[in-house]
Order: sequence, then C-alpha cells, then structure tokens
Amino acid sequence: MITLDLAPPGEISLVCDTASAAVRLLSGRHTRAPLQALDDSEVPRTEDDAYRIQDAVAAALIVDQGNIMGWKVGAPSPTGLPFAAPLHEATLFNGDTTLAPGLCRHRGVEAEIVYRLGRDLPWRDQPWSLGEVMDAIDSVHTAIEIIDTRFVRPGSQPRLVHLADQASHGALVIGQGAKAWQRLSPFCDTVRLAFSDGRVIEHIGGNSAGDPRRLLVWLANHAMDRGIPLMAGCMITTGSMTDTIFVPPGMTATARIAHLPPVTVELP
Repeated sequence: MITLDLAPPGEISLVCDTASAAVRLLSGRHTRAPLQALDDSEVPRTEDDAYRIQDAVAAALIVDQGNIMGWKVGAPSPTGLPFAAPLHEATLFNGDTTLAPGLCRHRGVEAEIVYRLGRDLPWRDQPWSLGEVMDAIDSVHTAIEIIDTRFVRPGSQPRLVHLADQASHGALVIGQGAKAWQRLSPFCDTVRLAFSDGRVIEHIGGNSAGDPRRLLVWLANHAMDRGIPLMAGCMITTGSMTDTIFVPPGMTATARIAHLPPVTVELP
C-alpha cells in the first residue's frame, strides 16, 4: 500500500516503501527469477529512497557475499550529480578471471579505472578534501565491470530503481595495479577493449564523468555520511570508459588503459 506524508493542504507526496523494495530485490537475487518491475509503492521517489534500499540490501548481502570491499561511483557528465553503490567481496576478482556460471544473468562489459586506497578515510566531523583523498590512493588498476540487473532487462526500469539495485553491478575484475597512479591521465590516455569475436573498441578518455578523480572525493564523503566509510584496501571503480557492451555466453574480453597492465575476463 502507498502511504502518504503529512503535507500542506493541496500537496500530496508519495512515500516509497523502501523495506518492501529491498525484500523484492533480495528475493530476485535468491530465487534467480528476474523481476518484471517493483510495485508502485516500492519505486524510489528520491535519491535518498534509492540509497536506503541499497543500504538494506547491502546489509543483508554480507551473509552470502562477504563484507563491503569496494564501491562503484560514476556521474552522467563532468558536472552531473555522482551516484554510487557498495560492492561485496564475492563480486570482486583479482587478475584474469573466468566467472562462475550463473553469477551474472546479463553480461554487460565495461572498461574502467579502479583506485585502491592505502589508508582509511574514516568518519569525522569535517568533509574529506581533494588533497586528503588523493594522498590516500595506493595504486591504480585497469578493470572490467560486468553490468547485471535483478530485472528482466538491463535499463528497463527508472534510473532510481537501477540505482537502488546496486547500480546494476554484477562483478568487477581488477588487473594488476601500478603504484605511480599520478602518471595516469584519464582525459588523455587510451582505453582499449577487445573481444574474442574480433571486436575492438579503442579511443582516448571516454568517461562521461570527465576526470574520475573528482568522484573519489564525493564518494569519500557520501560513504562517510552513510555510515560505511572508505577503508584501506577498498577498490573504487570510477565509471565506464567504453559504454556498456552486452555479449553472449562464452565471450572473452580484455581491457587495457594507458600504461596499466591489462586484464581479461571469460564470461560463461
């Protein structure tokens, strides 16, 4: 049932049943039966609704998927509002990887830059600054994120619904890191994504957020405000540089960004 906020006369606002939405998303994960849509009462109306659903799902997933060891963060444009989702240990893979059958229903491949933190950015009274967050970076990595969804089709739901659904995360495959992360210029460096069917995507830059390092500062404060501060060892993936390429089963993809070591994923 849809509940109503107390509002001034003539103004009625719908309230999202975030608890029910979280239960539906968890059910979609556990039964592996794709969801057609959320009920109207479960659809998030605001960013805060979406993040409350995320938090409830993330807390429940710790039992099966381990602790939160990473984050994804992105933005639709260089000045657009960023968005984020926490990532659990069971969906993070180091080095060339063959994903387990059934891990992802959909196989949307993206080449991304991952930053690894070398020290904690814990809760505190004042926001974290750009310099402080940059000083906390330990290494930078080429990565491949696999986009998935608990719904029948990727991109079939309103934006806030997909945000609530862990921002459509499936898996993250992370290449060997480089300590000299300052050498990386995300605006100017080349990204290359090659598939076993012969397709190759190669260009300069490509992240819709512009310089992804701005996202790290936003995320440090966003995660702190949510009570899930960024800790040493956290892997942060900063948005697609190649758009999302959906591939059939059996495909292999290899990504390389600038001077960083490449990484390969095989998708059963």
